[in-house]
Amino acid sequence: MSSRGTTRLTPTQVWGLLSLGSIAFSLLAAGLFQQDLVNSDGLPLLLRFFNASLHPDLSPDLLQLTWNSSLITLSYAVCGTVLSLILGSIGGLLASEVWWLSVLGDRSRHSNPVRASFQLPIFWLSIRALLAFPRAIHELIWGLFFVNLWGLDPLTAILAIAIPFSAIVAKVFSEILDDTPRETLQVLLNSGVLPLSAFCYSLFPQAFLNLLSYAFYRFECSIRSAAVLGIIGAGGLGYQILLSLQSLRYEQLWTFFYALFVLNGLIDFSSAWLRRQLGCASRMDLNLKRTSALRSNSRQRQGMGSALFLGIALLIPFCFWYIHPDFSRLWTATTAERLREIYRASQPPDWSIMPQLLHLSLETVVMSILAIALAAVGGLILAFPAAHTLFMPGGILNPHQPFQINSLPWLGLLLSRAVLLLTRAIPAPIWALMVVFVFFPGILPGAIALGLHNLGILGRLMAEVIENLDQRPLEALKAQGAPASLIFFYGVLPLSLPRFLAYALYRWEVCMRETVIVGLVGAGGLGRLLMEQLSSFDYRGMVLTLSCFLLLTFAVDWMSAKIRRSIR
Repeated sequence: MSSRGTTRLTPTQVWGLLSLGSIAFSLLAAGLFQQDLVNSDGLPLLLRFFNASLHPDLSPDLLQLTWNSSLITLSYAVCGTVLSLILGSIGGLLASEVWWLSVLGDRSRHSNPVRASFQLPIFWLSIRALLAFPRAIHELIWGLFFVNLWGLDPLTAILAIAIPFSAIVAKVFSEILDDTPRETLQVLLNSGVLPLSAFCYSLFPQAFLNLLSYAFYRFECSIRSAAVLGIIGAGGLGYQILLSLQSLRYEQLWTFFYALFVLNGLIDFSSAWLRRQLGCASRMDLNLKRTSALRSNSRQRQGMGSALFLGIALLIPFCFWYIHPDFSRLWTATTAERLREIYRASQPPDWSIMPQLLHLSLETVVMSILAIALAAVGGLILAFPAAHTLFMPGGILNPHQPFQINSLPWLGLLLSRAVLLLTRAIPAPIWALMVVFVFFPGILPGAIALGLHNLGILGRLMAEVIENLDQRPLEALKAQGAPASLIFFYGVLPLSLPRFLAYALYRWEVCMRETVIVGLVGAGGLGRLLMEQLSSFDYRGMVLTLSCFLLLTFAVDWMSAKIRRSIR
């Protein structure tokens, strides 16, 4: 039988159809078409909430409280980021394939890294497996666990950020090192140079800007995590936001919101400016092979690097001094005794909850799929006007000269960036509390809350993708007289869409982890059950719930990586 005329789907098309089917199934499972989803009684509260944004509380006492809370949030983020970068750098080196290939001394493996990856020793695989566990558990869960050990000491918030983030940093840093060209490293190793010295003189200088770029991105994430940890009582802006929302003091709430916007905006602007000066094009570089380190003017980079390190040298000790974390609690007899008590209380696991776990696992997956679908669509729509290289005067899709005044592109740029900043600055649990004003608790409000928060993150990342596109093919289309619509559909979209999808898949992994935090407000899924178990000290059930959650996270991680490889 002839196969002529038959059409075979590509892997990308297959994954696309599966994604559409999973979204449709998730909408049905979330009960989108039910009649009792909307709570009309909450609309007056929602209107009052938005009206309060026009007249926030600017009393001197509240402004002083806002300032102190902002410093606490900033200090948590700085201290947690510093520890995560130190631990993550060490872990990233040990988790990289190129390190162990260099240490083992088998030079022939460099010529066939795929085959070599199956021959690496069991301890290298164990390191990567061990790193997967701390990064799969959300920092809020770490925070709640540490509260039981040390109370509300600042050490709780710092380590809650540092432990999962160090594992994430180690994973990304190891991938950056493995994707960095190895020719210079190979020459040094063949000359008898020790592996660590060879890395310091060859691989690290090439990968430095990519490592630095991701470090900036991780710091921005730490600010959001520090705000989330405030919700469990760790202090800072998140804690004040939760108190104001619970007491319905919306004018105070918007004061703290604006402070969080300003803090996120300052960090976002300063990070982007420093990365541009140092030659780091974007926060992340997913789905692309790194062929070489980015280069910028050496004198300019040296000057900016000096200013950067001076600022860091002043900021880090100030933050540690401001919050005074008590690191001595790590090795006290009381901490050891509490750990033993928790271990005894968790044995044996409560296997009777397995049927409930299976049902809640499905809810968790559904919530993460709907959240990332909302975030991807919304982020994609807002990313184009938020990119200054498209619609702004002098941009690829705007024929006006840069000096000509055209208010519409500027308005679109400012509004889209403001919306992206607003959505990512507000923690997902706070979004969930606002969404339940008009929706009954369940999967859908949790998915909407996660989608809104991740929309801002994805949209900003996607806007940077557009701004950093190779302009040569776009200019070629423009020079041939192609209209703006054809340049967009045949130039901008094909160049940017693969990286859009890569970012969305990466954030899907994060959404799965973040389903835990919207469980604080009864959004459903494993997060709600886990919060109930933590509040009732049900460690026997918590062991199984965490294990189930870890399995789901690993499954999403594996599927996301597989899809990203298929569209690369």
